[in-house]
Parts: sequence; structure tokens; C-alpha cells
Amino acid sequence: MQGSKKLVNTVLGCADDALAGIVACNPHLQLLRGHRVALRADLENVQGKVALISGGGSGHEPAHAGYVGKGMLTGVVAGPVFTSPAVGSILAAIRAVKQAGAVGTLLIVKNYTGDRLNFGLALEQARIEGAPVQMVVVGDDCAFTMQKKAGRRGLCGTVLIHKVAGALSEAGVGLDAIVRRVTAVAEAMGTLGVSLSPCSVPGSRPTFQLAADELELGLGIHGEAGVHRMKMTSAEQIVKIMLDHMTDPSSASRVQLRPGASVVLVVNNLGGLSYLELSVVAGSAVHCLESRGVHIARVFVGSFMTALEMAGVSLTLLLVDDELLALLVPASPHMRVVLDKVCSTLLSLQEKLNDLDRASGDGDCGSTHARAARAIQEWLNAKPIPVHPSKLLSALAKLLLDKMGGSSGALYGLFLTAAAQHLQINDDIAAWSIAMDAGIDAMMRYGGAAPGDRTMLDSLCAAAQVLRALKNPKSNPLQVLTKAVQEAEAAAESTRNMEAAAGRASYIGSARLELPDPGAVAAAAILRAVMEGLQVKTMALLGLQVPSRWQVDVPIIPCF
Repeated sequence: MQGSKKLVNTVLGCADDALAGIVACNPHLQLLRGHRVALRADLENVQGKVALISGGGSGHEPAHAGYVGKGMLTGVVAGPVFTSPAVGSILAAIRAVKQAGAVGTLLIVKNYTGDRLNFGLALEQARIEGAPVQMVVVGDDCAFTMQKKAGRRGLCGTVLIHKVAGALSEAGVGLDAIVRRVTAVAEAMGTLGVSLSPCSVPGSRPTFQLAADELELGLGIHGEAGVHRMKMTSAEQIVKIMLDHMTDPSSASRVQLRPGASVVLVVNNLGGLSYLELSVVAGSAVHCLESRGVHIARVFVGSFMTALEMAGVSLTLLLVDDELLALLVPASPHMRVVLDKVCSTLLSLQEKLNDLDRASGDGDCGSTHARAARAIQEWLNAKPIPVHPSKLLSALAKLLLDKMGGSSGALYGLFLTAAAQHLQINDDIAAWSIAMDAGIDAMMRYGGAAPGDRTMLDSLCAAAQVLRALKNPKSNPLQVLTKAVQEAEAAAESTRNMEAAAGRASYIGSARLELPDPGAVAAAAILRAVMEGLQVKTMALLGLQVPSRWQVDVPIIPCF
């Protein structure tokens, strides 16, 4: 019997052609010569961090090459369709990231015998060569109610592990700490699939047969049959059956879901389902979970871990708290903590800044900054904040221009607008230093002040000079930021000895200016708040206790 039709060049070469095609269309990827391996094109940026390598058989696209990039995987190793990758290629990928300066390598492997064996063999050989390598095996399948000796199969939940591990690595977390964290995450996760039709490996017949009025529950991602065959019914009823099975108290592989729990939901197209059907299933899953009192923190809908052309869908549930959600949605919750810290700092300094301003102005510097802080707080509570840094800074610029008022509002707006432009294409650590310089240049160009004129520029320029060290990939970002804050605070204090050359204070005799400039003090305080907000997140990632003065409530905003 002839196999199903496939748009390939050759059956034997389809896995190679597919990976080459993904790389050809993505300038951020590169192929490792002689191997079916895709790596980040900017591999030098893995220096000093833990590298993440995953992979498996082809046929699961966009897994796994689609998840290579900053904040995700460093590289992937692909095997033939539904077949584990070669040990030599896995070892070559480990060697490549080690040569690039990675301080360790984590192998993220789905729980299938071939993958465990081949990745495990490569790990042992790499360790003999002196490479620090560990492996996490992900098993998130909820299909089997009794514990199997082989364990739970690795399914779409593996993609969430990629994201969590990627966020931790990007934050500079060590290998052992990442392993502990993702292992705990994997235990709080479950996936179940259902299919309306089988799939077929190129050159082969379909892997199983279904009648026109049947569907298969609990199947894997390699075309294998599921645990239960049932008659077709409505999407709403199918979703209910799936969620009941996933949370059955008598099942050894259940997700322990209770009313009030907060979850991330992944609605995954197994390859051949129409997006109309996928949307219907997603809506049914949301309604069903909410009717059980479950809080949905985030929903991801799309094709994440497929099985060729299989017309089916899988649901993944991951129990989350604020810290875990911040790893899955890195920009918004991360920056939310920082902005909350900035706002609380400015509100606490309102009277101090007003007192400083009375000596050189109209005594409203603290009130102006407090007005900005309240506007930001209202904005944070009203909607999810932009994910991309350039859009976030642009939105803040507009907000401050509208709500802060005075010359301070215009100057901060200038700074943020100019900084945002330099983060549109590149937002890595070094780019933030360049953005800082751009913002300062705009303030000087249009505001007419310069360092030494007794303004906020004195604090900002002192910090910017230190932050240029971020251009060195070996620098420790938090250490650099800490030093920058210290220099900004020292510069703010030194303004008490300066003669004002810009702003209202320039019209007052220097003998009367015996206190630090309030704008410089405010700018230094903002930088310290940014630093402490980032420290909150970093300490939380490492599982360390956060000092009480840094405790911040992080609201979870549902985003569908």
C-alpha cells in the first residue's frame, strides 16, 4: 500500500532539508557543519552562561529548532523523522557550546527510550572530556492512570521547560540551580492529547486507523495509538473529558488541580487541525477551567509540538505562581516588579524632594515625581504592559509627557523616547548601555544642560559611565549596576557644592544652594529602585529569601 503524499524532495533527506530550510529562513540560526544541529548564530553570547540543548526526532516542528534563540535554547539536535538523534551529533553540539564559553550545559530530553539513551551516552562522553553537563528528562503525559515502568512520555509541556530554563540561563543562574528549578516545574505539569486522524511518516502508511466517527484519546507524538477510543462528540464535551482525565484523583499521572489554583494553559495543534477548530477548543478549555474555579494566568494557542499532519490537539496545564509566570512571560512581570519599586520609592521621597526643591525652586519636585509614580501605578493596574523593551519605554515616555508635567516630564520623555529607539533591533545587556547614552544625549541637546550644571544629568552621566562596562560580555550585570548606582548617588551628593548653570536654580545665588539638587537625588533614587527591583527577581530565581524591604506584590494579568 502506497504511503500518504508528502511535499518532500526525498524520503531519506527530508529531515536534513527541513532543518536546513528553517536555518535558511532565520538569520539568528546556524547549522553545525557535518551534523544535523542548529545553533544560535550569536553563540558568543552564551559565554559565562549555561547552554541549553534539546532535540529529538524530526516531525514535531516547530520543535525543536523553532525554540533556539535568546532566552530559550542554545542549540538543538535533530534525528530522522520520529527517531532519536545520533550520539555523535549531540556530543558535537555540547563541544560547540563549551568552546563558545558556556559554563555548563543542560540537556533537555523528552522521556523516550531512544532519546534518553543517546543523550545520556553523549553526556557521559562529554563528562569524560571535562565538560560540566547535566540532563533533565521531561515526562508530562497524563494518559496512563497507572504508573508505567518507562515513566510518563515527554509531550508539549517540554516547550514550557525550554522557556523556564532559558529565562534562568539568561539571568545568569547556575547549572545546578536550573536543574533543581525545572525539575520541580516538570512535576507540576501535565499534558493530554486527542486526535481525529493518524499521521504517516514519509514513505510509510498511517500509524493507526480511525473510523469516521471515532477519535483517539491519550496518544503520543510519534503516531502511536492512545489509551482510549471513543465516539465523536462536541468540542466542549471532548475538552471536558480531557480535563477530567488529566485531573482524576485516582490517576497516578494527574495534575493536582484545585479550585483557586493558577495555571498556564497550552492548547497545542498536533499538526493538521484547522485554526477554526483550535480556537473552539481553546475557548472551551478556558470556560471549563474557569467554571471549576481555576485562575488562568496565561493561555498559549498554536502549533508548538506537532506530530506531522495529525489532526489533533493536546492540552497542557502547568501550575504557576508569580515567580514561575515571570519566567514564562519574561518582560512584563519582570519589568512590573522594577516599575513597582520605582513608584514606591518616588512616593516615599515626595516630601524630601519637595524640601530640597524649596531651596532652589518652587518646592514641587517631589510632588511632580509622585504624580508620575501614581500615573504609572494606574497604568500598571489597567492593562498588561508592552513586552518588548523599546515599546515599554515609548509607552512610559508618552505617559510621563501626558501626566507628569513640568520640565521634568519633558526631560524624562526625551530620555525614554531616545533610549527606546536604540532598543528596537537589539535589547541585550550591552544595548541598554547604548540606550542610556542616547537618552542622556537627547536631554543635553534639547534641555541645554551638561554634567556639572547641578541637574539630574550629574547623576545620570555618572551612572552611564559605569554602565558602559556592560559592553564586555564577561561583565556581571548586577555588579556593574550596583557600582553605577553608587556613582550616581555620589554625584547627586556632590551637587551641593556646585553652582547651578541650568534650570530655575541657575537664577539663585550659589551661597544659598547648600543642599543637593532634587532632580539629581530623584534620578539616583530611580536607579537604585531599578537595581533593587532586579535584585528581587534574581534572588527569587535562585530561590533565596528576599529582604522584607524589597517585597513587592506582582499582579498576574490574564492575557489571551
